Amino acid sequence: MNASPLSAQAAAQMLSTLVRLREALESARLPLEIPDVEIARKARVEMLDQLEDYILPRLIQIDAPLLTVVGGSTGAGKSTLVNSLVGARVTLPGVLRPTTRSPVLVFNPADAEWFEEARILPDLERTLEASTDTGRLQLVRSEAIPPGLAVLDAPDIDSVEEQNRTLAAQLLGAADLWLFVTSAARYADQVPWEFLKQAADRSAAVAIVLDRTAPSAIEEVSTHLARMLSARGLRDSPLFIVPEGKVDEAGLLPSTTVREIRAWLSSLAADAGARQAVVRTTLEGAIRSLSTRTYAVADACHDQVEIAGRLRRDAEASYEAALNEIDHACADGTLLRGEVLARWQEFVGTGELLKTLESKVSWLRDRVTNAVKGQPQHAERVTVAVESGLQTLILEHAEAAAERTDAAWRMIAAGRDLLGATEQDLSRASRDLRPRAETVIREWQQGVLDMVRDEGADKRSTARFLAYGVNGLSVALMVTVFASTGGVTGAEVGIAGGSAVLGQKILEAVFGDQAVRRLIERAREDLNLRMLHLLESERRRFGDLLDALALSATAEEELRAGARHIDDIRFASHLT
Repeated sequence: MNASPLSAQAAAQMLSTLVRLREALESARLPLEIPDVEIARKARVEMLDQLEDYILPRLIQIDAPLLTVVGGSTGAGKSTLVNSLVGARVTLPGVLRPTTRSPVLVFNPADAEWFEEARILPDLERTLEASTDTGRLQLVRSEAIPPGLAVLDAPDIDSVEEQNRTLAAQLLGAADLWLFVTSAARYADQVPWEFLKQAADRSAAVAIVLDRTAPSAIEEVSTHLARMLSARGLRDSPLFIVPEGKVDEAGLLPSTTVREIRAWLSSLAADAGARQAVVRTTLEGAIRSLSTRTYAVADACHDQVEIAGRLRRDAEASYEAALNEIDHACADGTLLRGEVLARWQEFVGTGELLKTLESKVSWLRDRVTNAVKGQPQHAERVTVAVESGLQTLILEHAEAAAERTDAAWRMIAAGRDLLGATEQDLSRASRDLRPRAETVIREWQQGVLDMVRDEGADKRSTARFLAYGVNGLSVALMVTVFASTGGVTGAEVGIAGGSAVLGQKILEAVFGDQAVRRLIERAREDLNLRMLHLLESERRRFGDLLDALALSATAEEELRAGARHIDDIRFASHLT
């Protein structure tokens, strides 16, 4: 733009690209506390502000009046300078510090349409009265300001009030021209030079006003200040000197002391070419800087997604391990001990049947039928014992998974912050897990009962089916499921395995080998699926914390693509 203004087509492309970039920045939330995130957050807010306040409206109407923002340090005399340039008291100087007030925008009545509507600084409410609300913009019409120019008095850049500093930075970012006011006592302060460095980095148009300078110190101070400007890339910035002097009853400096500044601003306003050169230089620099800074925000988005992914994987790994441990315990005979084993032995009878089973498994099915002594109440006791054993197993491993996940998250600052921000104690299983587990187990047991009933639909009148009943056969199926892997065979597995083999023989006596294998597989798959859903609901407690962050998986690439497209348009424009 500075070297070669954008064509109408290129300007339209740039506008469309910048609008998409703004959308990407809005979705590029950075909620996780990771190293250097504050820098990226601040940059993102500043970039969004500059797009809204300056770049987009200025690109839409390149011929709009030149906005000059008067900024500087505390006590530099900004408001007095603005009043003196206008020739009337339009903005109130701060007698006491810190001064919190709304910024003041002074413009010619001919330009009212541009400034009174929310085209620039759209988030500031327009008002005609002085206010202490930094969310308002006081508008002042004045014939003393030539058409094509506006002057905005901004808060102190080094105010002790954070809202003043934030607003000052926002307003300077919306300027076509920075009129930077400092004094002989403050010109070497660090804060002003940080702002001036930003101006130099984006090739913004800057003019310096050395205010409140004793005549005897003007030459020394101005020479030193000029060297500092040159060393920091601001060699071509105009430097104006305002000698220290008394103000009149209206609080204005003598007209002669600001004559040079007034004349320079008026010449810019009167010369459309010079005015556009300032605008294009600043706009080009703002867009170039925006493109460069976008990559840092994209990097921050990448880091956010990476950390969130690591936290999510930690939770998934913990609960996957818990699920595998439950699955293993439900298949290796672990549950066929203690209460479950005792109740099962009550059902099938202990004595000679099990002794024979331990020494020889190639028996007649009829022997099994004749030996079983189980009664309905015995089957119910096995069912209750299975329910209790499964419930204990689930709670044990859910607690362990919660502890592992909590410990893993606390090793990362972002994870600690997320855990600290929730009222839940995620290091423990959910308070309602026990009743939910109980419901799930009972539903599985009912499902096993239904499988047996359906499978035996054409066998209900047989002696064997009647001998065991639906409840007895479903108990046998559950017991068999709990030792259904590892090639369990009677003599090789001890009492638990032998009990499972006995259950399988009972089922085979009624349904046959193939049907029993199918029933075991279905019951086991159903149990695994229910355990999966139950533990998934526990893991989701951690996942919900991450989901609530609303991290965008596409923001990083959208930002990088936007920055590349901006550079492509700029490069093509400079070649034409």
